[in-house]
Amino acid sequence: MLQKIKRIFDFIAVFIALIITSPLFLIISILIKMDSKGPVLFVQERLGKNGRPFKFFKFRSMAQDTPDTGIADISEENLYITKIGRFLRKWTLDELPQLFNILKGDMGLVGPRPWPQYHFKDEKMKRLWQKRISVKPGLICLVDIKGRALVSWEKRLEYDAWYVDNWSLWLDLKILVLGFFAVLSRKGVYGKDGINKTPE
Repeated sequence: MLQKIKRIFDFIAVFIALIITSPLFLIISILIKMDSKGPVLFVQERLGKNGRPFKFFKFRSMAQDTPDTGIADISEENLYITKIGRFLRKWTLDELPQLFNILKGDMGLVGPRPWPQYHFKDEKMKRLWQKRISVKPGLICLVDIKGRALVSWEKRLEYDAWYVDNWSLWLDLKILVLGFFAVLSRKGVYGKDGINKTPE
């Protein structure tokens, strides 16, 4: 019953948010096309609840010729981030298209961030990974409040596991409110100079 309430709340909140932000979507799309060649959206397969893959949306923040074999470090990655992409990441605006993922039901407003498939050798990490994919991923998570990209992989998994074990509608509401202020603070913004690379 509580999960149904969560889904209804997510749907209504996101529907309203999309109406309000529709002019922003248009402006960002135009700026991305003006700034560099390539599609407006970055689409990647991520894992949802119970490991089910889905198409994950973000505004494209990197050049079209960015290597798809992985980038060794953050300094190399910065060579490929576009001008508008840097601004979008700075204010987390590149994540806005995930509102459509929520509308589709692939994600929720709050939950562990969706990652691609990762294979952990450590047994503890494996257990934490299995727990975090037992729930629907979210746009905002506990890690956003704790420092985002400043948080190690293992600590992220621990925070996600704690969220799963202690989930409640009240906890979701607190994470939404605190996550909003965390975004404004820009602490641990992914892609910022000096931040270690993470699976985000």
